[in-house]
Amino acid sequence: MDKFIEWFKSLNFEFLSIIGAIIYFIVIIYTIFKIIKNTVNPSKAIGYLLIVVILPIIGVILYFSIGMNYRLEKLYKRKYTHDRNFYQIIRNEINEHTEKRILRYNKLLEGKIHPIRMLLNDSSSALYIADRTELLINGENKFRKVLEELKKAKKHIHIEYYIFADDNIGNEIKEILLEKAKEGVTVRFIYDDFGSHSLNKRMIKELREGGVQVAAFYKIKLYAFANRMNYRNHRKIIIIDSKVGFIGGINVDDRYINSSNSKLYWRDTHFMVEGEAVNGLQYNFITDWNFCSGNDVDPFDKDYFHKSSPVFAIDKNPELMQIAASGPDSDRATIMLVYNGIIMSSRKRLYLTTPYLIPNETIVNALKYAALSGVDVRILVPYKSDSIIVNAASCAYYKELLASGVRIYRYTKGFVHAKTIISDTNLSVIGSANLDMRSFDLNFEISALVYSETINQELYDAFMEDIGNSTEVTYREWIKRNKLVDMGNSIAKLISPLL
Repeated sequence: MDKFIEWFKSLNFEFLSIIGAIIYFIVIIYTIFKIIKNTVNPSKAIGYLLIVVILPIIGVILYFSIGMNYRLEKLYKRKYTHDRNFYQIIRNEINEHTEKRILRYNKLLEGKIHPIRMLLNDSSSALYIADRTELLINGENKFRKVLEELKKAKKHIHIEYYIFADDNIGNEIKEILLEKAKEGVTVRFIYDDFGSHSLNKRMIKELREGGVQVAAFYKIKLYAFANRMNYRNHRKIIIIDSKVGFIGGINVDDRYINSSNSKLYWRDTHFMVEGEAVNGLQYNFITDWNFCSGNDVDPFDKDYFHKSSPVFAIDKNPELMQIAASGPDSDRATIMLVYNGIIMSSRKRLYLTTPYLIPNETIVNALKYAALSGVDVRILVPYKSDSIIVNAASCAYYKELLASGVRIYRYTKGFVHAKTIISDTNLSVIGSANLDMRSFDLNFEISALVYSETINQELYDAFMEDIGNSTEVTYREWIKRNKLVDMGNSIAKLISPLL
């Protein structure tokens, strides 16, 4: 030990300083190179470059923890490989099946063929036929149906949530899962480790000891805390016996259920589907499960998939459905691309609801194009967001959208958390993805594209009721806003690619 101390004291600290400076310089140059090479969004790249130049050490840590484009780096390589192998095997069958349905129902699908084929070519997303569907407005309606259907389970329950709270509704669902597992029903449960941080070890232990298979999606660990926190599984789906499925924006949390005791009215939308259309949800659950559980489910096991309906022996006016799913494991920002296609293909009306409006340039231009083309474009957002910075960043987009003819409404009855799109009279979108860069680039998201005039009309009626509980933002009023507030919004917009 004494010899080591003497050796350490004898070192030339000037020499060590030079070596340290060289290493520091190399790290900075390497980081700048990675930012330029891998950051697809120019504004995001400029943001990270500025941070690295102004605050080098903080900038480097920030970029490598939350800024790297893990879609290019294939952080989720195992999941990506699994998914691609499965797709390649069934691709031809899906393509043939979907093309026949496009031909058979071309009148119902009028004007929406391009988004359908985009999803088909991008991720082999089949066009399914739904036996029955139901639009579920708000948590009180959703959970009534969820509890009812869970109690009917005979074979398996697959449940995946961003937020699963240890509260009244969380424990009510937990008790049903335990009871079903006791009856011999296979129960698999995925929760996001960041979103469900309030889910305590006691409940997880109780579920596992009761026979429920539980897996955290990409568990947060100290050595990789930041990037694991950044890449979240934002999906909210349930599959029961391959017959019934739920998808939408409502997490398992008491605050989504409006009652006389609610402090804040929570406006949200979910969707229930029965029949072969559940297969799209089932496939995505199984690939997520196989990634995070370490206990693979055979994706070809017929017990997990509903038998497809014959292509021609069906109703003349069916309800068709397609699933759009994307995340850091996908080749492209699938949901952003299909949303862009829906916006661009709309001909009469386009009504969007989102709690977080921080679109990228592609979506902004598509919205402006649609409005300037004469499409009735309306966006419903909260009057106040649950994040001051996000709310300020959203406001910064209003001026250019309003100037192009987009109509913006701010919901005043409570907090609107729904993520829906109404395109013309034949396409509706209900899912987990917001109109923001996080949903497009970072989160694992899933949305249902429903080709149905009935669901479209129901969603339209709900949207118009929401408009009645909102205040419209006009261009003339908006440009008169306080200049300091406007400046604050512009600053928030600058950092919005990093949010």
